[in-house]
Amino acid sequence: MAQPRQLRLGAFMRPVSIHTAWWRYPGSWPDANFNFAHLKRFAQTLERGKFDAFFMADHLAVLNMPMSALKRSATVTSFDPLTLLPALAVVTERLGLIATASTTFEQPYIIARKFASLDHLSNGRAGWNLVTTSNPDAALNFGMDDHMEHDERYRRAREFHEVVTGLWDSWADDAFVKDVESGVFFDPDKMHVLDHKGPHLSVRGPLNIARSPQGWPVVVQAGASEMGRQIAAETAEVIFASAPRIEDGRSFYADVKGRMVKLGRNPDHLKVLPGVLVVVGDTVAEAQAKRAKLDSLVHDDSALPNLSMRLGTDVSKFDLDAPLPPIPETNASQSGRQAAIELAKRENLTVRQLAQRGAGYGGLVMVGTPQTIADQMEEWLMTNACDGFNVMFPFLPAGLDDFVDKVVPELQRRGIFRRKYEGLTLRENLGLPRPENRFFAQRRAAE
Repeated sequence: MAQPRQLRLGAFMRPVSIHTAWWRYPGSWPDANFNFAHLKRFAQTLERGKFDAFFMADHLAVLNMPMSALKRSATVTSFDPLTLLPALAVVTERLGLIATASTTFEQPYIIARKFASLDHLSNGRAGWNLVTTSNPDAALNFGMDDHMEHDERYRRAREFHEVVTGLWDSWADDAFVKDVESGVFFDPDKMHVLDHKGPHLSVRGPLNIARSPQGWPVVVQAGASEMGRQIAAETAEVIFASAPRIEDGRSFYADVKGRMVKLGRNPDHLKVLPGVLVVVGDTVAEAQAKRAKLDSLVHDDSALPNLSMRLGTDVSKFDLDAPLPPIPETNASQSGRQAAIELAKRENLTVRQLAQRGAGYGGLVMVGTPQTIADQMEEWLMTNACDGFNVMFPFLPAGLDDFVDKVVPELQRRGIFRRKYEGLTLRENLGLPRPENRFFAQRRAAE
C-alpha cells in the first residue's frame, strides 16, 4: 500500500508568535523573544515534535508605528536571526534553521557567506528566507530617504538570488585537497571567480568558504504578488504562502506549480507551506475561548496602527464602525494588504473588527481539537492546497506544547506526518534534491 502524502511542518517564530497579544496571555513568557534559554527550549520541543524547521522572521525597523502602539509591542527587541540560529544549531541535531535576510538592504557576498557558514555549523540544516522587505521605515535605517519601488525590489531580488547562488558554487565539492606532502591546500582549477556585473549588483567573488553540506542552503520565499509568484516559481524551494481559505490555497498551489512546469522545473522541488495560526483545546468550545481571550488582550492602540501598516494607509481616519472603504494602491506588501481586504469583505467586518482580529492578522486560523485541526490539515494536503504548513503558535510555551503533544500524535496516527526524520539535512527531510554546482557540473560533463 502506497504511503499517503506527507505533511511538511515549519514553525514560524516571529520570533516566537505572530499575535500582538501573545506575551499578555496567562502563562506566557513575556521575555521569550530575547531569552535564549526559552528559545532553546522551543527549538528542542520542535525537534521532539519532528518539525522540519524553526523559521525565524526578522524586522529592520522599530519606529514604524505610533509610540502608543509601539510601547505595547514585544517585537521591538529580538535577536538577529543569523546570530541566534548558529547558537540553536549547537543544541539541536535535525531541526532545520531558516532565517530571513533582505535583498533590499543587505549585500549578496555577506548573505552568501553567513548562510554557507550556518549550513556548515549545522551540518546541512540552513535555509534562507529571501525577502525584499516591505516596511518603508526600514529604508531610513540604511541611508535611504525613500523605499525602493515594489517591482524594482523584486528585480533586484532576482539578480541577488543569482549572485548568492553563484557564490555558493564558487568551489567544487572536492576543491580543498589539503595535501600536506605537496603543500597544496586547494586546487585552483576547482575555484570559480563569479565576476558578476549587473543592473543592481557588482560582485567579484569567489566566496571565502567551502561549498556547504547542502550545496546551497534551502531557498525560501514569501511573496504572493504577481512578481513574487514568478520569482518563487523560478527560484524558490519553499514558499511561505498566505491563504486564508482552502480555495485560495488550491488556486495559489496550482498557479505556482503550473508556472514551474512551464519553466521546466519539477514542481515537487518546491514545497508550498501556508502560514496557519493554530489554537488547540480539548473541546472546540475551549479552543474558541482561548482565542477569544487572546484577541481580547489586543489594545486598540496596537490594533489600529497594525492594520494601518498592513494596508499601507492610516485607518484611524476611517469610520471605525463602518465597513472597510476602498484602499488605494501603495508601496507596502501587496499580499498582506490584499489578504486583509479580502477578509474584511468575506466576513463583513468593520474597520474596528478587522483591526481587533488578531491585531490585523487575516490569514488562515485553525481553532479546535487535535482531531478537527488534523482533519483540516489533512484536507488541505490531500486536495493540493499545500504541501504542509508554517505553524504559528498563539502564545508560548503552552501553544507550542499543545501542538507537539496533542496535534502531532494525531497527524502521525493518520500516517501523514513522520515519526522520525528521513535524513540529516533540511533538504533530505523536505524531500528536496541537492543542487549541482552550476560551474563544475558543466566542466565534468565536458571532460
